[in-house]
Amino acid sequence: MLKLYIGNKNYSSWSMRPWVLLRQAGIPFEEVYVRFDSFDADSDFKKRIGSVNAAGKVPVLDDDGFRVWDTLAIAEYLAERCPEKNLWPRNIHARATARSACAEMHSGFGALRSACPMNIEADLKDVGQLIWRDKPAVRADVARLTALWQGLLAAHQGPMLFGDFSIADAFFAPVCMRLKTYGLPVPGDIAAYVERLSAQPGVKAWIEGALLENDFRDFEEPYRVKPSSAEQ
Repeated sequence: MLKLYIGNKNYSSWSMRPWVLLRQAGIPFEEVYVRFDSFDADSDFKKRIGSVNAAGKVPVLDDDGFRVWDTLAIAEYLAERCPEKNLWPRNIHARATARSACAEMHSGFGALRSACPMNIEADLKDVGQLIWRDKPAVRADVARLTALWQGLLAAHQGPMLFGDFSIADAFFAPVCMRLKTYGLPVPGDIAAYVERLSAQPGVKAWIEGALLENDFRDFEEPYRVKPSSAEQ
């Protein structure tokens, strides 16, 4: 059986993508959870994940000892390993567009990533209002996301970006979590897509897992302080 090494579901946007893809596609896999304790070289996290990935990062896909790291590489490997699942769109042009969108997500939107780290269980709408007011680069990233998603939804007539759920939706799922957590303003059609994607079984299962963790990691929390034991 496939194994997928992941970090904390509440915080690990990179882990979310292949986990959601596998779960949504109905591809059996074993989840191997590697808890974030810190990202220092001598941390338990780095020691554990370093034994399976020299880059020292999650996610990692293990297929009977053959290991693939990086979310795009994992997605491509799964698409080739399980062609019957149609993880990419069937149409050659749609497939190329989906790959382009995933690559843009993979390497872009740095302002949004930096200012709004994924934190599924938190309600940071007050913070989001300040970010929206003070950070034009975040507004520009959201404007680009809006234009991209609107174009794809219109071209492929939804409900997902390419009609049916695909790798592209899995790649953008963490961004949807950010939009919800920080309450960033988007048009109604984009808000509706965010809700539709959040309700997909694979995404919903990840969210539920994140909410159950109850594992506050202060180095992942730029906007909150650790609650006291009485508040937990």
